[in-house]
Amino acid sequence: MNYSIVLYILGFILKFEGAFLLLPALVGLIYRENEGFAYIIIAAVCFLTGFILNLKKPASRSLYTREGFVTVAFSWIVMSIFGALPFVISGDIPSYIDALFETISGFTTTGSSILTDVEVLSHAGLFWRSFTHWVGGMGVFVFIMAILPLMGGSTMNLMKAESPGPSVSKLVPRVKDTAKILYGIYIAITFCELFLLCIFGMPLFDALTTSFGTVGTGGFGIKNSSIAGYSPAIQNIVTVFMILSGVNYSVYFCLLSKRVKEAFKLEEVRWYFLIILICAGMIILNTRSLYPSLEETARHAFFQVGSIITTTGFATTDFDLWPSLSKTILVTLMFIGACAGSTGGGIKVSRVVILFKTIRKELSLVIHPREVRKIRMDSHVVEHDTLRSVNVFLAIYFVLMIVSTLLISVDELDFTSNFTAVVSAINNIGPGLELVGPTCNFSVFSAFSKFVLMFDMLAGRLELFPMMILLMPNTWKKR
Repeated sequence: MNYSIVLYILGFILKFEGAFLLLPALVGLIYRENEGFAYIIIAAVCFLTGFILNLKKPASRSLYTREGFVTVAFSWIVMSIFGALPFVISGDIPSYIDALFETISGFTTTGSSILTDVEVLSHAGLFWRSFTHWVGGMGVFVFIMAILPLMGGSTMNLMKAESPGPSVSKLVPRVKDTAKILYGIYIAITFCELFLLCIFGMPLFDALTTSFGTVGTGGFGIKNSSIAGYSPAIQNIVTVFMILSGVNYSVYFCLLSKRVKEAFKLEEVRWYFLIILICAGMIILNTRSLYPSLEETARHAFFQVGSIITTTGFATTDFDLWPSLSKTILVTLMFIGACAGSTGGGIKVSRVVILFKTIRKELSLVIHPREVRKIRMDSHVVEHDTLRSVNVFLAIYFVLMIVSTLLISVDELDFTSNFTAVVSAINNIGPGLELVGPTCNFSVFSAFSKFVLMFDMLAGRLELFPMMILLMPNTWKKR
């Protein structure tokens, strides 16, 4: 393990976090809030710590897969540890464990909260809470690589560890240019939503924080009612941008490159939209009697389907009161998640499609043992390494889910609350059912259970492998 390169990159991470912390400090200054000083203090601490870590340059700047995964895992942990401090110092969230839970939930775009009343937070706190979604949505390393060429070609190992999906590829030959394109698209979608929300009457601060939560597929609201208190037009805009944010960003790159046919040939994206349409249609039929009009029923159905499959976690209604069929559909969508290469969480549509194609292939081989059949996605053969990665991912995923549910059951809460809390954490969704439903929060859990859920949130956002590798003794041996 090349520890020097890990610490060196952590220095860069802390410097960037220090710069990010100046934004909520500016918001505090605009609204004349003393809480803004807490962000200035921690920004200074981040800059100083980052400067110290960058004083000594590593002898070897090679970044192998092991160092890449460890660096990404530690970076997200360190960002969360420092990012939680302003909440405590400002008094917005006095308990450090609760502040850490809220910050990890923010950076991982989970959106699960321990707050019983978010409206009492300062504007600086509300801004930082939502901004962590935006930073974590595309990924801090993608942002840094768009600006600084850290380690040359080996930075691809950082992108592999941070980017969602069964496989990661570059849009263009250079990693730095790929990062620039991704963040360019990300910023453009954010500003489009911000503009439309303002046009339809949402206050600028509300529109900014909502856009961060939507495009980052995070879901922290600045109102206790989440998005329910806004107009139907605003709810529809958020629905559209949640769904768009769950699309593989390769689609937008193809559209920008005027390769329209190639964009719509992506099998995963077609399944993604088909799943949304089918599930929303079923929920409309199942919940029609609960709302006065078909329009309102359809609005809530599409909003919640879009919110859950993209793992955003916003809410316009208490879906915990919906019939069992509708709730079961939403829980199923929690597992499926959004597209690979998007800001959404979950298993990912591509993995689910590959899983079903693998099942069909194996069943076919039982009938025709000598048949030679290749699994294909988008007319390309799925490589063996990708298939193995998908199988291992799913194995770790379900083992982690079972173990985590067992661990937090020591709190003696009901099974539905425990199970959906874990599913919500691993898939970076936000709300679950029962005690962690859309009108409730995660404050009911003990400190131990919160740490379990924090690990799950980080593991889910980083596609499991980086966090699990930290637990392996061989990881820490020198080469």
